[in-house]
Amino acid sequence: MHPFHHAANQPDTPAIIMAGSGETLSYAQLEAESNRIAHLLRGLGLVRGDTIAILMHNEIDFLPICWAAQRSGLVYVAMSTKLTADEAGYIAQDSGAKAIFCSPALADVAVAATPALVATARLCTGTGAPGCTRLHDAIHNLPTTRIADESTGRDMLYSSGTTGRPKGVRGPLPEGPIDQVDALSGMVAALYQFAPGMKYLSPAPLYHAAPLPYCMSVHKFGGTVVVMEKFDPEAYLALVEKHHITHSQLVPTMFVRMLKLPDDVRARYDLSSLKVAIHAAAPCPVDVKHAMITWWGPVIFEYYSATEGAGFTAISPQEWLARPGSVGKSILGEIRVLDDDGNRLGPNEVGRIFFHGGGSFSYHNDPEKTASVMGEHGATFGDIGRVDEEGYLFLTDRAAFMIISGGVNVYPQEAENTLISHPEVADVAVFGIPDEVMGEAVHAVVQPRDMAKAGPDLEAELIDYVRSRLSHVKCPKRIDFRAELPRHDTGKLYKRLLKDEYWAKAG
Repeated sequence: MHPFHHAANQPDTPAIIMAGSGETLSYAQLEAESNRIAHLLRGLGLVRGDTIAILMHNEIDFLPICWAAQRSGLVYVAMSTKLTADEAGYIAQDSGAKAIFCSPALADVAVAATPALVATARLCTGTGAPGCTRLHDAIHNLPTTRIADESTGRDMLYSSGTTGRPKGVRGPLPEGPIDQVDALSGMVAALYQFAPGMKYLSPAPLYHAAPLPYCMSVHKFGGTVVVMEKFDPEAYLALVEKHHITHSQLVPTMFVRMLKLPDDVRARYDLSSLKVAIHAAAPCPVDVKHAMITWWGPVIFEYYSATEGAGFTAISPQEWLARPGSVGKSILGEIRVLDDDGNRLGPNEVGRIFFHGGGSFSYHNDPEKTASVMGEHGATFGDIGRVDEEGYLFLTDRAAFMIISGGVNVYPQEAENTLISHPEVADVAVFGIPDEVMGEAVHAVVQPRDMAKAGPDLEAELIDYVRSRLSHVKCPKRIDFRAELPRHDTGKLYKRLLKDEYWAKAG
């Protein structure tokens, strides 16, 4: 269960294929490069338990760097490519990074973020950049053999930090050999049929919480990872056909973008090789998921978790069709639903979701933050929902986005799910804005498919559309239009940024 096994048994099998450029690394090449980088890290003085930072776009060297850290007993922190130098600097300092790897286009940020590092500890891929050492020059003459003191490293994840400084989630370093079967690998094998010969298409940024560990799990099974440099809906379909993709992981916004392709484009590509399409990260509107299953067949699997890893639910397409909207039963931690006073609620009663007895975690350098999400009932991700009589979890929304309008609790996810199904809507955010009479009013910001149609007529049409499907108290009173919403490459909507803008205007 490690690339070094596959390098010995199937050296010429592609381990990584870059979708756009076609660059390919075989398992033999992945093994050689990760060993060279491991020797480099030891030469820089890094030992088990030390940390490296990675600030890179999706490119061919990303995964070999991670495998080098994994076999060197290091903690590797993959950072968002959207960060400013100040934001990246905070993470680099907070994590204790002793080296940073960067793409040429991000080198300026990497250099500014790590003033305490010497140039030899800043490794730049490709052509290199000022203030950095070119990675391939640094490893050119290093051995391709394994380092003598291999041990198991792991990733460290940071929250997105949209409401303050991001928090690092750090677990203990695994003990035992580097090829031991870890919990994630065992789980994906059981849930999603990860196995030798699989071909996995990764359309999201590798630095995100799910794509990186899932791609590395594919390598543990000897499969091929096809990495998209950037998601494009038609290109995704073409890649499934071209590479006979068997597995993939997406987010609901990707489903929406593919569903809004013209019918003839959607019908153009053979998707019959696809066995498992996993999705998570954000609630998926029921109509959207129904449409995807109708199109792709019963291959769409869903899970619910968070960066903290304190709980995990999963649901198969067959289970979902019987219980539309559910995110599944728990396979890690007991789900408990509590009211605002901390009392446990019964089946189908809506409250805050906790996972009791799940995975342990702590926020790096922030015990107060850790304590704030932990209690006698376990850990909470801040989500609201209910559990039915059979133990299936249904999410309502995040507590932070609940709107209190005239004393009524309104969860904007319902209105968002309804609006996104309108053919003229490309993206949408619904949130509360100040209202002198009601306290808060339900408001929507819509990205139309055609900005030229934005205006009073479309606003009226969309409001009528929502009111015909939902209780009026849940519907936006007004709709503003924007050419683009603040959504991350991972698919996450930064709703807080929009909400804060409106509240700031209100004083």
